[in-house]
Amino acid sequence: MTALFATDLDRTMIFSRNACHGADSVEKECVEYYEGEPLSYMTTTAIARLRELAANAPVIPTTTRTIEQFQRIELPGAPWRFAITSNGGNILVDGIPDPAWRLSIDDQVNATGATLAAVGAELRSRISDSWVTKYREADELFCYLVVRPEAVPAGFLAEWDTWCRANGWSASQQGRKIYTMPDAVCKSLAVAEVRRRLTESGELPDGARLFAAGDGALDAKMLESADAAIRPRHGELEELAYTAPNLTVTTTAGILAGVEILDWFHAALPVADPV
Repeated sequence: MTALFATDLDRTMIFSRNACHGADSVEKECVEYYEGEPLSYMTTTAIARLRELAANAPVIPTTTRTIEQFQRIELPGAPWRFAITSNGGNILVDGIPDPAWRLSIDDQVNATGATLAAVGAELRSRISDSWVTKYREADELFCYLVVRPEAVPAGFLAEWDTWCRANGWSASQQGRKIYTMPDAVCKSLAVAEVRRRLTESGELPDGARLFAAGDGALDAKMLESADAAIRPRHGELEELAYTAPNLTVTTTAGILAGVEILDWFHAALPVADPV
C-alpha cells in the first residue's frame, strides 16, 4: 500500500455518550469499559469501516492517552503493528513500548525545557480546589488538570501557557482537561518516526502519502504534517476555527463525524493506489 493513516481516538474515532451529539438513534457498540461501566462508543458502521481500513493499509492509532488507558479500548482493527500513546511520548510496537524511542524523548525533554517536577510544582501553585477536581501526571511525561470549565478563572489558560512556552512546554484545554505538555512530546514527531520505520522496512514505498485525523489542539501539528488531513466539526479545533491548506472539515459533528472521517480515509485509498 502507498498510504499511511494516523488517527486520534477520543472524539475522533471513539465517543463518550455525552460526545455523541444527540445521535441516540444511531446503532452503536461500546468499545471501552472502565471499572465495569461502559465508557466509549463507535457506530456499527464505523467499526466495520475501521476494520476494513486496517486490513488494507497501515493505520496508526495516535492518542494522548497513557498506555494503560489506550489498552482499555477494544479498538476494531487490532492487533496494531504500531500505536502511539502519551501524545507521542511512547510508540508501541506490536503492543510493547519501544524503550529506545522513550529514552530519546526523555533526553529531549531534559535538554529543552523544565522538568515535569518543576512544571507540576508551578502549576499546583496556581490552582484551586474551587475549579480543579484532579491533578494528574501521565506516564511520567506530562501533566493535566480535570476542571470545572465554567469555573476556570478568566485568563488562566493564556497566562499558564505563556509561562509554559518560556520553559519549553505549552498548555491547551480539551473539554474538562487542561494539558501541560513538553514541546518534545508531540504526535507529529512520533508519526514521522513510524513512517520512517515502515519506509525503511519496505512496508511503505518512498513517497507514501500520510493521511491524518484529529479534533484537538494537540493534533494540530500532526494534521499540518500530513499530506492531507481531516478534523470533525466539533472539539477544540472547531472552537478555534482552525484551518490549514491541506485540511478538510466534516459536515457532521459528534459520533457521526467519526463515520465521515473513515469514509474520507477510504476515499483516499484509490488515490493512493490506483488500479
